Amino acid sequence: MTRAFRAAAAALLALILLPACGGGGGGSGSGGGKTIVVGSANFPENVLLAEMYAQALEAKKFTVDRKLNIGAREIIYKQIQSGGLSLLPEYNGALLAYLDKTNEATSTADVNTALTSKLPKELELLESSKAEDKDSLNVTKETADKNNLKSIEDLKATAKDLVIGGPPEFKTRRQGLVGLKDVYGLDFKEFRSLDVAGPVTVAALKKGDIQVANLFTTDPSIAVNKFVVLEDPKNLFSAQNVTPLVYKSAVNDEARTALNAVSAKLDTPTLTQLMEKVAVDKQDPDKVAKDWLKSNSLA
Repeated sequence: MTRAFRAAAAALLALILLPACGGGGGGSGSGGGKTIVVGSANFPENVLLAEMYAQALEAKKFTVDRKLNIGAREIIYKQIQSGGLSLLPEYNGALLAYLDKTNEATSTADVNTALTSKLPKELELLESSKAEDKDSLNVTKETADKNNLKSIEDLKATAKDLVIGGPPEFKTRRQGLVGLKDVYGLDFKEFRSLDVAGPVTVAALKKGDIQVANLFTTDPSIAVNKFVVLEDPKNLFSAQNVTPLVYKSAVNDEARTALNAVSAKLDTPTLTQLMEKVAVDKQDPDKVAKDWLKSNSLA
């Protein structure tokens, strides 16, 4: 069975399993309304963030249904737009790039302003956290030293000889191969479809199967393996603040307040430390989320 076939089958299964009703589910909860359906993308950090927001809601007596590890934005955005999901932990810059491939906003404020104008009336962007997790291009120290690589721009001379790896959707995204060609003029020798900035990608970079890897900047494996994060002088990868995206009719003001309280406590160093517990120490995301929420009086 090919990777592409497995991915397609998983996406189809996720669609089948989601509730058909709109508005975030039909159950009642003591938090004042319908069940809040919390979804996540298919990588550990997003699952962790979804757990944090879900448990914060449960602490306020909301009934929560989890639909975690669904898939890429191309799948889950359609599900929240239709009301099958009530809440997604999003990354504002990546979401804007998905909705408007030509928008060049880079700062948090500009990105959120542009996003607000692009979102359909059914959806709402809550307050952004200070925590950012950007896409980045990474190389081993050996590759960086050999090719004198400090920034993405430095890849111009060698990209044609290098294999780049990342999730399947990286091939067609503006904040991916499309933007790397348009903004930096880069054409790589080959693109290798791997996982979403996870252990498969890290292992491929360490082994030399790929020479350039798309990883997230909060990934503890970058420091552990002494990978070199290439600078992005032309800001292809814009602000990527963790920001809850909600289906308006599925969350009330009390829920919004609880979600914004979580975002207010999150920053990049905190998210990086929490991800180290998940990715390096192999702790369960739900436990890491629970411990952090309790330490911040959010649960």
